[in-house]
Amino acid sequence: MENSYFLALFFFLVAIFYSSVGFGGGSSYLAILVIAGVDIYLLRSTALMCNIIVVSGGTYIFYREGYLNLRKAVPLVMASVPMAFLGGYLPLRAAAILILLGFSLLLASILLWFKDARTAQEGKSTDNSTKTAGLIGGGIGLLSGMVGIGGGIFLSPILNLINWSKAKNIAAIASFFILVNSIAGLAGQWMQHSPNVDLNWAWPLLLAVFLGGQIGSRLAVKKFDSAIIRRTTAVLILIASMKILNDHLFHFEEWLSGL
Repeated sequence: MENSYFLALFFFLVAIFYSSVGFGGGSSYLAILVIAGVDIYLLRSTALMCNIIVVSGGTYIFYREGYLNLRKAVPLVMASVPMAFLGGYLPLRAAAILILLGFSLLLASILLWFKDARTAQEGKSTDNSTKTAGLIGGGIGLLSGMVGIGGGIFLSPILNLINWSKAKNIAAIASFFILVNSIAGLAGQWMQHSPNVDLNWAWPLLLAVFLGGQIGSRLAVKKFDSAIIRRTTAVLILIASMKILNDHLFHFEEWLSGL
């Protein structure tokens, strides 16, 4: 794990891009750490800490600029926070986590590639009901807590698809959603087992995402065309998901024993 300085450069670039569209970058941090061979429990907690650092700044800036609609965000997070805590607390074995992570990254890569295929327009929302918010938030929260991401990469495309709000408002909600879910998922993990954190190794990564997040969050409230970077990142996540699934998918006995 002595390569954290090298990894910090990638984390810095990821943080700039993801924070510019309201995300924390958890899926890419996980992908990079999987490829680097980092322990599954360490990479989950590290990715969530990076998420929290990045979206804290983004959430504040979105709120200050008037893009964060708490009335729409609260029903989502009220359902997602307890489920994210539960997902982090579930005593899953490494094999089960890796299978879930592999499929989650596969889905994330697809959603990220096609993220801008449809953009929500103001005044054309199809369903903003509390029930819908609860189902969406709870489901994404549970998955996010189990695999160690904030869930914004799943939430944002879904909200765009159902015309939940305008694009920048959705980015603001996603940022807030990631923040509270990352905190809840990390708390659940740490309630289940002793905190798996190595700050001597992780501090360059945490510093890198702080700096990248500050840059990207300020780009988020401006026009920023990130299609090439977004699709490059989607390919990275796809490679990581294929690596995980290739290594672990066919170990059925170990996988099932961990559920």
